[in-house]
Amino acid sequence: MTTKQLIEQIKIKKSFLCIGLDVDLNKIPQHLLKEEDPIFTFNKAIIDATHHLCVAYKPNTAFYEAYGIKGWQSLEKTIQYLNENYPDIFTIADAKRGDIGNTSTMYAKAFFEDLAFDSVTVAPYMGKDSVEPFLAFKDKHTIMLALTSNQGAFDFQTKTIEGKELYKQVLETSKTWHNSQNLMYVVGATKAEYFADIRKIIPNSFLLVPGVGAQGGNLQDVCKYGMNDNVGLLINSSRGIIYASENDDFAQVAALKAAELQQEMEFVLG
Repeated sequence: MTTKQLIEQIKIKKSFLCIGLDVDLNKIPQHLLKEEDPIFTFNKAIIDATHHLCVAYKPNTAFYEAYGIKGWQSLEKTIQYLNENYPDIFTIADAKRGDIGNTSTMYAKAFFEDLAFDSVTVAPYMGKDSVEPFLAFKDKHTIMLALTSNQGAFDFQTKTIEGKELYKQVLETSKTWHNSQNLMYVVGATKAEYFADIRKIIPNSFLLVPGVGAQGGNLQDVCKYGMNDNVGLLINSSRGIIYASENDDFAQVAALKAAELQQEMEFVLG
């Protein structure tokens, strides 16, 4: 999916909502455990109930890898279902990969070619040659960790080195990499006060923003400081939507929660 197509979907749906498909078998409705593939059954129900309210889905691969080959097969079935039935949805493999060049190339092939995701999250700690292999894929997007929503973000990301915070140096350096137009960035909603400075460095890039809802991030503050002329935001909510009910009506309740966020976004978009 191109950036232009993503922007078109945001306009059509009046939404910039991303739903995280982080499936924990201890949290899904227990009656689903009787299914042959409870993870996929859960995902399919959530997707069918919410696809008209969001523009993206983001499975965190750890929640699938934890269940071995069966979990990975559930992930494959989920992305295939999305691509076949809802091809206008932007898909994000939240894998946080990043390694030496030839290894990153293989990670990129796994997510972009084999699984056919539109994007993948990466960690930039190893620098240019660990990220550029992801950027080489046409109409695919690399979503780089910039400023995360966890408490440990303050251990490194906001430390000042030679008068500038590390996350700002990461953002500025990434703009010099080959095919940097294919970059998006992860910026946590709980760091809303940082968005204004971030937009000075990357005014036109899309930001994937986790932390709204269960983690305490505020949608209005994120939009106030982080939105650009093309919206430029994908607001992710996971637990607050997919685990809103433990009962048979879990998908319908998830849709209600997603609709609440979508309506807030429609109001912001005017």
